[in-house]
Amino acid sequence: MNKKLRLVFSLMMAFALVVLAACGGGSNSGTSESGSGTSDSAGEGSNDSGGVVKAKVGVVSYLTGPGASYGEAITNGLKLANKEITEAGEVELELKIEDSAGKQEEALSAAQKLMNSENVDIIVGPTLSTEMQVVAPEADLNGVTIIGTSTTAAGIPQIGDYVFRNSIPESMAIPAAVQKAVDEYDVKKVAILYGNDDVFTKAGYDVMKEVAEDMGLEVVTTETFQLGQSDYKAQLTKIKNLNPDLILASALYNEGSVILDQARKMGIDVPVVGGNGFNSPEVIKIAGDASNGLIVATPWFGKKDDEKVKNFVEKYKAEYGMEPDQFAAQAYDALYLVAEAVKNAGEADRDAIRDAMAEIRDFEGVLGTMSFDEEGDIVMEPTVLIIKDNEYVVFE
Repeated sequence: MNKKLRLVFSLMMAFALVVLAACGGGSNSGTSESGSGTSDSAGEGSNDSGGVVKAKVGVVSYLTGPGASYGEAITNGLKLANKEITEAGEVELELKIEDSAGKQEEALSAAQKLMNSENVDIIVGPTLSTEMQVVAPEADLNGVTIIGTSTTAAGIPQIGDYVFRNSIPESMAIPAAVQKAVDEYDVKKVAILYGNDDVFTKAGYDVMKEVAEDMGLEVVTTETFQLGQSDYKAQLTKIKNLNPDLILASALYNEGSVILDQARKMGIDVPVVGGNGFNSPEVIKIAGDASNGLIVATPWFGKKDDEKVKNFVEKYKAEYGMEPDQFAAQAYDALYLVAEAVKNAGEADRDAIRDAMAEIRDFEGVLGTMSFDEEGDIVMEPTVLIIKDNEYVVFE
């Protein structure tokens, strides 16, 4: 072999060795490829910390503003669950919490920050369906799994393949509550009252209207209101004069509590079926005795004779000095679902987490037995409650 050929051969061998060395070192680079980029060191897989799988979880929650008690309950539930999950030692989740103030633009901005700057592997929230309508498409576009814990409007999981929720939709809750009321009170005529400037309350109205039609109930009037409204006397006067057997009301707890209070003061004593927004202890705090007779369907009942429920209530009260509501319970279970998906994925890979979430079946939480259907919607049985003597009890 002449000198020129030996030089060429030597250069080729040296290049080959460099390539092999680079390929061999790639697995120690500390990054994990995901559906829309690279996760940082907090999201490395199960090859470190004794097999613990780590992931970053972004949280978009309604923490300031008139509905802040929703966000407070949700973040409390998440933090308690995360404390327990960390202690269990299989999964380590780092929560990155952002406030949306219940506004679409702030929710979207918070989610974009979490996905692009914080490089989270999954998002929990936002709180309201109106917020989820703008945040979920962005998460889906970025290949980031997002799970709603309180978004019950129709069509949420159908936004995209990466969109899930563990809150039962109004289409599941409202029919169960109305059926119980119809059976108990021999209802023939109903009045409907709903907030017409919010996706959530409008979605509740759509379900109520459909249920009334399916059950052959006469709708004597349909009245509307706006978020933040304080005087409902015009709507309630019309309802009272038409003498319905039942009122169907789709409202958040702030407006709903005032509606109940004003209705009872006007002498309207018929039962009321509320949508999911009514299912909060705040209703009793605000409306007092006027809340009695309110009927709601929910996945959560804190007085259920179940060890898992009892333990959760006891720990929550010890941590926060109050009993957990539906929103705390749904958030608590949601983070356990996230932990299950991360554990089964085996790494903080956005696509793997999405696939693992979609495969969850018969998961036992404080809400009950949960599975996801093919669209990412939760599958479980609701419980119908009624407020009696200023507390929620099972509507037997």
